[in-house]
Amino acid sequence: MRKGYIYLLPLVSVVVFVGLAKGYIDKVKNDNAVADPAISEAVAKKEPTDGLEKIAEIALETVGSEENVSQETSKEQNPPEVALVEINPKSSYPLHKNITATVFWAGEEAGKDNKNISNLPSAWDEDWVKHFGGVDDPEKRKGYFPAKFTPKENPFYFALPYNDFDEDGKRKKDVFELATWAKGKKWKDDESVLKNQWIEIIKGGKTSYAQWQDVGPFKEDDKNYVFGKDAPKSKTNKSAGLDVSPAVKDYLGLSDIDKVDWRFVSEKDIPDGPWKKIVTRSQIYWR
Repeated sequence: MRKGYIYLLPLVSVVVFVGLAKGYIDKVKNDNAVADPAISEAVAKKEPTDGLEKIAEIALETVGSEENVSQETSKEQNPPEVALVEINPKSSYPLHKNITATVFWAGEEAGKDNKNISNLPSAWDEDWVKHFGGVDDPEKRKGYFPAKFTPKENPFYFALPYNDFDEDGKRKKDVFELATWAKGKKWKDDESVLKNQWIEIIKGGKTSYAQWQDVGPFKEDDKNYVFGKDAPKSKTNKSAGLDVSPAVKDYLGLSDIDKVDWRFVSEKDIPDGPWKKIVTRSQIYWR
């Protein structure tokens, strides 16, 4: 039963009692007014009803006081309303803030700047340069394209330090728990869950979008960073945690080593822009 109803019960009882008593007194008044003038005079002075009205007044004050106490107690017991945390509708993954980004490109030769790692192939494509259309020269550009050719694949690409396949070419079992977008689809044995996935990369007031095309920098199994909230494991190049293509670098105005924010996004949430002129759909190519 609600508290308000409980507090009204004494009031209802008092009102009923007063009504019954007053009715009885009126009856006495009518029956005995002629027979006993003294009774008539006493009734006329309202001595009994004054007492009952006083009782009713006290009861009303008591009930009102209890109701006020109830309201105050309720205020104390109920916690204050808390604003809900706003969740970015674009992604269920965290925004990785202040991550060191370095520049790499399809066709980059092995050298001291990249720890002698060649980018002629990628982690998922042994003929990456051929399928891209040539070397994605970072110096000779025509807009966001390499100057010498129109690429066959998206020039807005990136690398993160996690591969969904191990060194033996077998898919890692935990990838479906890590990459939630992979659930609900039947993947072929030679199909990467990660390749072509989109992220947004933020620098200052600008945002670029890019597709996942390689693994790095320097690590291949840093899942707690890539899919979680940890910092990158690598300490090389100021703890670099993201490689971006020349097109991403030029669009955001990045230096060769710079700081950015990034997170995974669904393809359906990608806005129009230069990153959508050519979208990569190719899958794993291993000889």
